[in-house]
Amino acid sequence: MDFIKKTLAENLTGPAHNLATGSDAFDLKTDVPDLSGKVALVTGGSEGIGFGCTHTLLTHNISKLFVLSVRAEKLGEALDAVEAELGKKARDAIVWKQCDLSDWEKTANVANEIAKETDRLDIVINVAARGIMTRQLAETSGTDLHMAANHIGHVVLTSHLLPLLKKTAKAGNIVRIVNFASNLHEQTPKETQFASVEELNRDYGPQQQYARSKLATLLYSKYLSRHLTPENPGILANAIHPGIVDTAQTNEHIHEAYPLLGYGMSVGMKAFRKDQFEGCVSAMYAATVAEKSGLYICPPKIIEQGSDKANDVELAEQLMKLTKEVVDEKTGASKKGCPLRMY
Repeated sequence: MDFIKKTLAENLTGPAHNLATGSDAFDLKTDVPDLSGKVALVTGGSEGIGFGCTHTLLTHNISKLFVLSVRAEKLGEALDAVEAELGKKARDAIVWKQCDLSDWEKTANVANEIAKETDRLDIVINVAARGIMTRQLAETSGTDLHMAANHIGHVVLTSHLLPLLKKTAKAGNIVRIVNFASNLHEQTPKETQFASVEELNRDYGPQQQYARSKLATLLYSKYLSRHLTPENPGILANAIHPGIVDTAQTNEHIHEAYPLLGYGMSVGMKAFRKDQFEGCVSAMYAATVAEKSGLYICPPKIIEQGSDKANDVELAEQLMKLTKEVVDEKTGASKKGCPLRMY
C-alpha cells in the first residue's frame, strides 16, 4: 500500500499528489526558505515546469535569476505574468539568455557571459529538454538531439559554470545543482553502454530515445556527487523526477511522435497530470533545502533508488568519457584551450 501511495504521489495530481505525508511532504509556500541575496539559473525557465521553478524562486526573493530558453516569444508572456503577480522588482530580477542547448559552442559562450555578470551562483536548475519525440540529429553536431540537448548541453553549461559555483561554495554558501531526470529512465534500452557516437545516434523510438537521455541526466548527477562534492562539500548535485505534468510536451509535442495514440496523454490523462507548480516541487526541494548529494528525488520529496543502470558507476564513467570526447571532437574545445571541466 505504501508503494502504491508513493507512486501516485510521485506522478499524479489532486488527492494523489497529497498522499505523501511526513518526511515525504514538501510545500512550496511554507517550506522553501527566503532566498534573498542568492543568484539562480533555470534552463527552460520561461514556460512549463521551468516557469514553475522561476515563479517559486522569485516568490521567495531570489536576488537575480538567469533564465535560459530558446524562444523569445515565451519570455514576454513569462515576464508579464511575473510582473502582474509579483511586481516590477521580481520582473527586473530576471536576466534572459537565449540558449539552444544542442549548440554546445553557443551554450559555452552563454555560460561565460553569465560568469562575467555575477560574482556568485547558488542554484542551477537544468530543466530544458526535448520530450518524447522522434529521433532527430542536432544541426551543429550531428548527434542525437535528445542526448545533445537533454544531457550534453547541460553538461557543457554546468561545466563552464564550475569555477563560479566553486567560488560561491568557498565563500561559505551551499550551492545546489538540480538535473531533471524522469522515472521513464527505467525504459532505457537494455543494451545501452554509451560506447560510441554510433550508439548515441541509433534510433530506438521516441520513448526510449527520451528515456536514455534521462538516464544520462541521472548518471551525470551521481557522477558529480562522486567527483565534485568530495573536494567541494558545499556543492550538492541531485537529480529529480517531476511527475506527469501538464506542459507543452504532454499537450502538443507528444503528437509529433504519436499522432493518434498521443491523445491518450494529451486528452485522456489531462485530468490526472500535475500542474507546473506541483511538477516543480521536487526540484525546489533539491534546489533550496536538500542537504545531501547524489540523490534521486521524486515528488514531493520522496527519495528513490532508480533503476540498476542509474546506479551503475562504470556506466556513468563511460557516459562522461564519451560526453567529453564528443564535445571535444565536434567543437574543438581542447584545441581552443577550453575543454570541459568535468568536475
